[in-house]
Amino acid sequence: MTSDIEVNDAVKRLGTETAFEVLARAEALAAEGKNIINLGIGQPDFKTPEHVVEAAQKALRDGAHGYTPAAGIPALRQSVANDLQVRHQVAVDPSNVLITPGAKPIMYFAISILGEPGTEIMYPNPGFPIYESMIRYTGATPVPIELKEDAGFTFDADTVLSQVNENTRLIIINSPANPTGGVVPQDTFDKLVAGLEQYPKAVILSDEIYSRILYDGEKHVSLLQYESIRDRLIVIDGWSKTYAMTGWRLGYGIWPSTLFEYAEKLAVNSYSCPNAASQHAGIAALEGPQDQVGQMLDAFDERRKAVVEGLNAISGITCVEPKGAFYAFPNVQETGFDTRDLQQRLLEETGVALVSGTSFGALGEGYLRVSYANSLENVNEAVSRIKEFLS
Repeated sequence: MTSDIEVNDAVKRLGTETAFEVLARAEALAAEGKNIINLGIGQPDFKTPEHVVEAAQKALRDGAHGYTPAAGIPALRQSVANDLQVRHQVAVDPSNVLITPGAKPIMYFAISILGEPGTEIMYPNPGFPIYESMIRYTGATPVPIELKEDAGFTFDADTVLSQVNENTRLIIINSPANPTGGVVPQDTFDKLVAGLEQYPKAVILSDEIYSRILYDGEKHVSLLQYESIRDRLIVIDGWSKTYAMTGWRLGYGIWPSTLFEYAEKLAVNSYSCPNAASQHAGIAALEGPQDQVGQMLDAFDERRKAVVEGLNAISGITCVEPKGAFYAFPNVQETGFDTRDLQQRLLEETGVALVSGTSFGALGEGYLRVSYANSLENVNEAVSRIKEFLS
């Protein structure tokens, strides 16, 4: 039976996030009794800190059951501003903080507000797939910022600046990065920001959701620290990765005053307001003990070293050591496999869930994303299965 229903062309241009497709298939196989190790989804395997859970329970017991302001409760917006002051030594007005159900709405809002046919939006490639998906949805032209393996999956500032023109509405930056674990060094940011002075209409969207997951003494460079671009800078951060709160759906954006009202209107028109109890949990996470954050980072670091060493010991695979986030992005070109085929066969035949690099853009061809947000035991077992499969 064929349907006569018609949908607009924009929604047909939307892509998806393959990690969730892989997760669904992995869970289906697990339900059939197959032993599955999921290194496909970017979700910490730790529990949310107990004091954060208790704060949400207390909020519910105390009657936090209703709508909140669309931009979030004032106490949480102030808590975010305080946290940024401590971590980045920058003053943020709480009135520029928009609390959202997860960090994705900030991407959605920013790209929707600025993207339209005839404009260009620059984005990391390989990069988080929603960037390119949303750019195409708006009708804007996606312009990839190439992240190269031999440069640690960072970009060259001069190359990026050479791509900027009068049609550039938005430039998306992600450091530490998904899917590569690359971290942009400060001198690159210095050069980029200085060059952007020639393009005062270009807005910058800095996705800093992994800002507290760094290794080997790396220091996070927030674009909030560059005063010259603050009036056209949108920053994404949140609780999902740092505090193991993926299912709580809590994130935030720092917006310039000129754009904030548009983002808030989109919030009202789409989801009304963030979850009330989750917001109280967010305050507890930022203002309470940070011990578990450090413990998780230590565990991620141990897994990072194990996965890089293990993958580099497999014939046909080379793996650059990631400096941030909890992803490795091994080069598997010498295995002779198409990466989507390799993703599928590893899941179906060995029970190891990974994501093809092509899910993160055309420049991800020849790579796999490996999430080591799983236990050390599972990481080691997964690497062992991959090695056995390829041998």
